[in-house]
Amino acid sequence: MNEPSPRFWPIFFELYKSLPRQGPGNRACAARALALCRDLPPAPAVLDLGCGVGGQTLHLADLISGSIVALDSHAPSIERLRATVAVRRLAARIQPTVCDMAEPGLPPASFDLVWSEGALYNIGIEKALQICHGLLRPGGYLAFTDAVWRTENPPPDVKASFEGDYPTMGRVPDVLASIERCGFSLIDHFTLPDEAWWDDFYTPMEIRIEELRGKYRADDEALAVLDQLAQEPEMHRRYSDYYAYEFFVARRVE
Repeated sequence: MNEPSPRFWPIFFELYKSLPRQGPGNRACAARALALCRDLPPAPAVLDLGCGVGGQTLHLADLISGSIVALDSHAPSIERLRATVAVRRLAARIQPTVCDMAEPGLPPASFDLVWSEGALYNIGIEKALQICHGLLRPGGYLAFTDAVWRTENPPPDVKASFEGDYPTMGRVPDVLASIERCGFSLIDHFTLPDEAWWDDFYTPMEIRIEELRGKYRADDEALAVLDQLAQEPEMHRRYSDYYAYEFFVARRVE
């Protein structure tokens, strides 16, 4: 696999930190998943792992009472969330924190709900599930999304597009088996609808890419990076039948 251009990651973060969210999802899906967590206390202690700029964190704050620790390793994203939290006067309820989700350094068994949208794969799904299990109180809930294949033999172009970022990506039964192995009982799971990819993620992404093309119109290297980043929403247009994001809700076994 070719190494990315030295300009890739700065432009990648310039693009992604400006988006409402950094992966598929929306408020309706969050509400649906949250409704499956039927026995949460009135004001649950919540951990949002890999929160990014906090699009889903803010949905959670609207949908439930209680406190939210929002954790991400990318400091500029956390700074943006802190600014949003201050503007919305949510500092008493949301605690944005720069931290590696692989080593969160949080007290064990201290959360009623661990939430993570599109982030657990970064440290390996089973390792992430084990960390979540340790952070949850007995009977606590885990709600997370993960990319999954819809077919055993996706086209080579699609397979290659995921190979660098998520080479161990599996199908729904693979994730369900990991959930069980890691001490959870499945509550339910559902596939994110197509609007969860476009409304708050790919449509704003394509708009922002065009804005950045204007900014970098005399910079061929930057434009090449933007062309590369634009391939992701185009891939979804062409090949979304072959992969999906699945929302899983499980409960820590007592």
